[in-house]
Amino acid sequence: MQSSNERPRGAGGGRESTVGDRAARDRGPAETSASPAYDDPWYDALASGWAEPAGAAAPAPAVPPARAETGAEPRATADVYLEVQRSAAFREVRGRYRRFVVPAVAAFFVWYVVYVVAATTAPGLMARPVTGAVNVAMVAGLGQFLTTFLLTWAYARHARLRRDRAALELRWDTQELARGVRGGAS
Repeated sequence: MQSSNERPRGAGGGRESTVGDRAARDRGPAETSASPAYDDPWYDALASGWAEPAGAAAPAPAVPPARAETGAEPRATADVYLEVQRSAAFREVRGRYRRFVVPAVAAFFVWYVVYVVAATTAPGLMARPVTGAVNVAMVAGLGQFLTTFLLTWAYARHARLRRDRAALELRWDTQELARGVRGGAS
């Protein structure tokens, strides 16, 4: 019987290679250091301890405040989020989202209602054969599935090309402002 590392089990005289050993070999030098640097903007410090290399369980150093507000009264975190919500960048991201989602949902809903209404009110039309045993109802039903997949693909593409970068920048700005609030209040 072959193991997943392409050598017979028990061969080689040493202990078996584990998934953790293979993962440690596959990681680059930056990932195997005792204090990994996370460039991932979605990394959540609250989830630390998940997938960090061994020995990285030490508490993370305190994050210094992003901006020092000199001479200003400390703001509440809620004020930061309200400020971001009122910003032009946030309105632009929400507007791009709505400009895609509202027409897409309306078009899909109309297509679905037309299919259901045609199936119930025009059984003769839906029973008309297209080819062999395949009729109009089957083609339209499969079209519902196809439309769902196409709409999902279009949504993901639209988000990637038109919203994700702006939303990520907005998230970074929000985190900087919130860190400044917490850093200035303590």
